[in-house]
Amino acid sequence: MSTEFFSKLLSQNFTEILEDNEYYDITIEVGEDPNIKIFRAHMNILCYRSPYLRRVLSSNKKSKNGGLSHIKLPNISPEIFHIILRYIYGGILLLNGKDTLDILNTLIAADELHLQELVNFLQKYLIENNSEWLEQHFELIHRTSNQSNSLSELQEFCTILMAKYPEKIFKSFDFTSLSEKSLISLIKKDDLQMKEIKVWEYVLKWGLAQNPTLDSDPNTWSNDDFKTMNNTLQHCLPLIRFFCLSSKEITQKIRPYKKLLNQQLYEDLIDSYMNPDNISIENILLPRNIKIDKIIDSKIVNLNIFLAILKWIDNNGNKFAHIRESYLPYEFKLLLRGSRDGFTPQKFHELCGDKYSTVTFIKIKGTDEILGGYNPLKWESTNTWGLTNDSFIFSFKDKNIKNAIFSKVKNTNHAVNYNYTHGPYFGQDIIIWSINQSTDYTTTRYKKGCYENMIRDSEDDFSIEDYEVFQLIKC
Repeated sequence: MSTEFFSKLLSQNFTEILEDNEYYDITIEVGEDPNIKIFRAHMNILCYRSPYLRRVLSSNKKSKNGGLSHIKLPNISPEIFHIILRYIYGGILLLNGKDTLDILNTLIAADELHLQELVNFLQKYLIENNSEWLEQHFELIHRTSNQSNSLSELQEFCTILMAKYPEKIFKSFDFTSLSEKSLISLIKKDDLQMKEIKVWEYVLKWGLAQNPTLDSDPNTWSNDDFKTMNNTLQHCLPLIRFFCLSSKEITQKIRPYKKLLNQQLYEDLIDSYMNPDNISIENILLPRNIKIDKIIDSKIVNLNIFLAILKWIDNNGNKFAHIRESYLPYEFKLLLRGSRDGFTPQKFHELCGDKYSTVTFIKIKGTDEILGGYNPLKWESTNTWGLTNDSFIFSFKDKNIKNAIFSKVKNTNHAVNYNYTHGPYFGQDIIIWSINQSTDYTTTRYKKGCYENMIRDSEDDFSIEDYEVFQLIKC
């Protein structure tokens, strides 16, 4: 049988040893003039609690001639070392009344003395309880965290913060002072909240800062200059999502630096626009997860669905459509929401009539299924057909865009139908109408007709739980 009689009592006994001036065998001079203090301690305890002090004391022991050991720790203030000693002896950490800077300095001292348990605790404590202060003093925190490999949690905090607020953070300190390791950690992140062209520009800026003799104009660079910059950025370039860029960005921002890129990569990049069917997309990095949900006031769909719709509008179903980065060049103006405005044709034409470029989302009752369509024309009440090549319909079995089905208009003379008793009415496929304009919709169904693909397993009638109509306004 094993019984343990320690914890609080043992901690108290060892703390009493620290405060006892009779049996010490080492003095420690802490701090710098004029703030210097001599602490008395016990070599055995220090050696077994701190690997750093063990190494220092072992070296000191060889040099002294039987006298009292004495070491100096000029990098630690007496106030902070008192906290550290209490922890070393009694496992007690006294942070009451200490401001965040004191706690940070305690962490730095604990790291210097290789007190990993304390280092781990203080990193978590600062992040969980003082994150706002850490953000306000980002440059100090970033510089401190990169001074030691043991401060990995603080490093990760800085990387996450830079990914979340890159523009804000980069303006608050010298971005080019980032280590290569920090830069790579940042641009690896899928949730880096920055346009890819800005990522490219910041990486170039960082590379130039590492090579101050290089001119900022690549037109003046020799082949050796390109080799120098390529060597500097060799671990960063594979992390740039070049295929997410627009043709204009490639022409204006990438082409001047094409010698930095692998020749085949650059040719594939050009061909992705000129001849996309010849390019494999298997190993191409997808766009970053830019979070802009606050822009979209929808109760039915999420941002990813909006982006998928936009890519169909702007890229017309090109195989690179899901890869091309979208920066929301539209304002999404909510015109109608059924649960707010009602489910009558009258309300639909009142709120959506004469509005061009609209997207309709229909949530089917009792399922996660969403149907809808894009109408580039204006909605009318003229009892006629709308003619267009650009309309399409779609379905999502849930909010996962991988399960989406899109269908282009096939019978372009019957893309949409106009009638004062109709709601959004796409070809003979998505049909929403009522017996009169002031009554809730009486018929809601899907049946393949004027559009190319079957977007729903069933052609039965369905019930609408809610529906929304957005107008896309070019910014």
